[in-house]
Amino acid sequence: MSDELNQSYMENNRKLWEEWVPVHVNSEFYGVEKFVAGENALNALEIGEVGDVQGKNLIHLQCHFGKDTLNWARLGAHVTGMDFSESAIEQARQLASRCNLDARFICSNLYDLPQNLLGQYDIVFTSYGVLTWLPDIPRWAKIAASYVKQGGFLYIAEFHPFALVFDDCSPDLQYRYPYFEKEAMHFDVEGSYADREAIIQSKVEIGWNHTLSEIITGLIENGLQIEFLHEFPFSVYQQLPFLVPDGNGLYHFPDGQKPIPLMFSIKATKR
Repeated sequence: MSDELNQSYMENNRKLWEEWVPVHVNSEFYGVEKFVAGENALNALEIGEVGDVQGKNLIHLQCHFGKDTLNWARLGAHVTGMDFSESAIEQARQLASRCNLDARFICSNLYDLPQNLLGQYDIVFTSYGVLTWLPDIPRWAKIAASYVKQGGFLYIAEFHPFALVFDDCSPDLQYRYPYFEKEAMHFDVEGSYADREAIIQSKVEIGWNHTLSEIITGLIENGLQIEFLHEFPFSVYQQLPFLVPDGNGLYHFPDGQKPIPLMFSIKATKR
């Protein structure tokens, strides 16, 4: 697929996210007012696996409107967030001001980030539903790895690509989407994942599935050493309609049903 076509697809998605930003900021799903009041925005998974961030320099790739980024600041990190939505970055700056937190936010397409941001970080962080918006994972890995300083690490928590092949509308586990094919997938848009009733003008979102091996190989080929790869039979989001909430922010397969991997995490270090 040509770079020109991929750029067109990403511009389509950027316009979609521009519409989603005010919906998300005002949604119960994101709970901005609770966050301003002090509620934690991060999951126990990433807090536990990333570890102590006190005094560390952390960059959050594809940070949306910065809620998770600012949570890392609350935990003591010196944070930078980047996103390709101007509205998201403006909201992130406003949220930082409301929370009296020091943070830097940069509006940039991820693939253009090396032209817009220099430097390296102790921690390169990204999480949940980010890779599907990117057409080129080897290029993502090269850019992400370039921001990891010597002795630092990249951490990603993400929805498992195997889980993404199953029908997200079916009441049971039904194969629907390709795993190995690299063609862009087009989806009809109905509101947002945070508010299905939201009225927006964008009608299509475009995504790509990427194999787990492609993600890991991309990091290794760009000088990172895999410290761990973890796979999880639960999710932080209701990826499939029949998943059952546990009351603690996680979703599981119903009792008695054998699960598939729903999420994974990777920590990769630059020696």
